[in-house]
Amino acid sequence: MERYLLLLDQDHDYLDWASKKLSADGIRVLKCDDADKALQVVQKVNVEIAIVDLNMPMSDGGGGLSVLKKIKSIAENWSDMLFIITANVPTTTQLVDATQLGAYDIIKKESLTFDLMKIVEDAWQVIDARAQVCSAVGSAKGEALIKRDDVIGSSEEFQDLFKLVGKVAQTDAPVLISGESGTGKELVANSVHKYSKRSGEEMIALNCGAIPDNLLESELFGHEKGSFTGAGAKRVGRFEQCNNSTLFLDEIGDMPLSVQVKLLRVLQEGTYSRVGGNEVLSTDVRIIAATNKNLAKEVANGSFREDLYYRLNVVQLKVPPLRERVGDIPQLAEFFLKKIAKRQGLASSASENMRISDEAIEKLCAQRWPGNIRELENTIARACALANSDVLLPDDIVLAESTRRPVSGTITAAELQRIISQVPEGENALNWFTQKLIEESLAMTKGDIQAAADNLGITESELKASLATTR
Repeated sequence: MERYLLLLDQDHDYLDWASKKLSADGIRVLKCDDADKALQVVQKVNVEIAIVDLNMPMSDGGGGLSVLKKIKSIAENWSDMLFIITANVPTTTQLVDATQLGAYDIIKKESLTFDLMKIVEDAWQVIDARAQVCSAVGSAKGEALIKRDDVIGSSEEFQDLFKLVGKVAQTDAPVLISGESGTGKELVANSVHKYSKRSGEEMIALNCGAIPDNLLESELFGHEKGSFTGAGAKRVGRFEQCNNSTLFLDEIGDMPLSVQVKLLRVLQEGTYSRVGGNEVLSTDVRIIAATNKNLAKEVANGSFREDLYYRLNVVQLKVPPLRERVGDIPQLAEFFLKKIAKRQGLASSASENMRISDEAIEKLCAQRWPGNIRELENTIARACALANSDVLLPDDIVLAESTRRPVSGTITAAELQRIISQVPEGENALNWFTQKLIEESLAMTKGDIQAAADNLGITESELKASLATTR
């Protein structure tokens, strides 16, 4: 029996190349450069995989995601069909929209040569597995609720993160967002909420590390009048305020053990009591927690409850540090420049003309940014305040000492010869010294790859690549 795969794109060279790559015994590839014709195809043919260009225009003005919606409205087998989206640089909104509309994967066009075959092979395996268990999965998720991009990022790491956001947002599963300070964990939490079925209600955010331990319980669960000194009236807590909505608990790792016990009860049973009260209240709240700590280590040293950790860590979203998404720095810098110029009261014409020179961008991209996005924004704000023109130059970019990448020292020819003489016979000198540096750094940090990378002045991904090369 012949099986069908649909390719929808305006690039004829790509259609020819992909058709040859994906054709196989029993699999027929249907090439199409017109969205309206593609809709006619899926009405006549049982297409199992559709690979659609995100920017594919339709006669009614829609794009690639509109094609998905149309297919779902007219194809009898749409629930069994796997959609793969191709795109140049998809926005975070497009990524989440695509996943919520049921896209199996989103591939950057620059990666098609490397990724397309593997992803399509995996897609066929998924379809075959479904058939074996006679399960038809996939359903229309509806229109996306966000109409603008609140989060900026086109790097592969960040786009992978937002594919997960799109998948988890429509569920009620607790989410744990991890990442260093300043990486934008609250923005990610906002995105999860805004794409969820609870988005009609306001998400309430609470920083657990900013509230004294003795007041945090009251802040969360409320208190009865007279329950403690200063409790002159009954107080409604955050759980009561955001019933049917989302509660974002930032810096959850700073929550005292006594409050962790009550939070665990809410997660397990959906009930709680106000401080000083006996009435058992119920709540329907989705919990999103965030931390810059390693909660697994906190559990090991007894400062965080193991049972609560597993309750919170149903889905973990790891926000990459800025040094691992350097490709996003130019876009972020331009965004902050416009935002800050307006905030500092510049005339609208001046704020529109403000720009960053290519040399200044290069300087920004060369730094490590231990304070991440928050530090980048502060640096741009400082540059706007000090600049003598509407163009930010390298000299306008004043960096904190800790932000600068370490500068290597110099050695004499004699010292270099002495060091090289230590290399075992038959070994590649560069690989040997690289391995020794990595081993030493890992030993100093007791195997902590991130800390070892920081010591060496490289990213975690660079260290892992070096490990793979030298082993």
